[in-house]
Amino acid sequence: MEIVTHLINDTIEFYKWTLTIADKRVEKWPLMDNPLPTLAISTSYLLFLWLGPKYMKNREPFQLRKTLIVYNFSMVFLNFFIFKELFMAARAASYSYICQPVDYSDDPNEVRVAGALWWYFVSKGIEYLDTVFFILRKKFNQVTFLHVYHHCTMFTLWWIGIKWVAGGQSFFGAHMNAAIHVLMYLYYGLASCGPKIQKYLWWKKYLTIIQMFHVTIGHTALSLYVNCDFPHWMHYSLICYAITFIILFGNFYYQTYRRQQPRRDASSSSKAGKAISNGTLNGLSKAANGAVVTGSKEEKPQENSGRRKRKGRAKRD
Repeated sequence: MEIVTHLINDTIEFYKWTLTIADKRVEKWPLMDNPLPTLAISTSYLLFLWLGPKYMKNREPFQLRKTLIVYNFSMVFLNFFIFKELFMAARAASYSYICQPVDYSDDPNEVRVAGALWWYFVSKGIEYLDTVFFILRKKFNQVTFLHVYHHCTMFTLWWIGIKWVAGGQSFFGAHMNAAIHVLMYLYYGLASCGPKIQKYLWWKKYLTIIQMFHVTIGHTALSLYVNCDFPHWMHYSLICYAITFIILFGNFYYQTYRRQQPRRDASSSSKAGKAISNGTLNGLSKAANGAVVTGSKEEKPQENSGRRKRKGRAKRD
């Protein structure tokens, strides 16, 4: 018990010390005074992951089509705003893409960068609604470990980023991620519009490839190589965190687009055979003369005159 008491006291003393080197500009901003509100939101999210499926178990799924359209396109605009603010402020402050230390001054451009990063942190909390909508629509298969890990850690860990390093090298990862999320929520927004739009959305798997391609690892490694005057603990933490994403997104890509490909091909050929034998389209195209077309092959039905003759003989018999 004494060991536990010492551990708690040491943790409290360490946290008090870290506050002495925290960014004074953000301490009065919403959610930034202490970590409890952020932890409370994340805990509520995890609680909903447990209670939500139980609540929806014997209920019909919500459709939420209009809600999803509004939500997804709102996230497109929010992420574009973050991307634009970071780009414009970093350019005005003459940021270096190789090494940029944190400037804790009240320079308008530096405060603008910090403000855009704060909005980026807030956007990660709003993204918890992704999971809420999946559960309300009973899309439980979408709530994977990767999905939960990504959402919960991004919101929680970016509180640390804003509290201590709201500027400098931090802008690069948020800048890239906001751009990716513009494309991602644009995809989901268009997909929410219905089947007429969905058939043009062939580029979903490329979003996964972009998410796997963590250029921030190379950027962070370069910063360490040139010994950039930026907290090295943040550099090493970011590299370790990005590696976990590469592993998880790589596994998701393999399971979704590689491993299941032979099964899909076999399934599609089996369905095509059934469609021909049953005389139904089942997703196949139909030529103008009534022939069923499967790829380059064409099977012509028997002529109508022959059918009429056989029917006639049957009637006479």
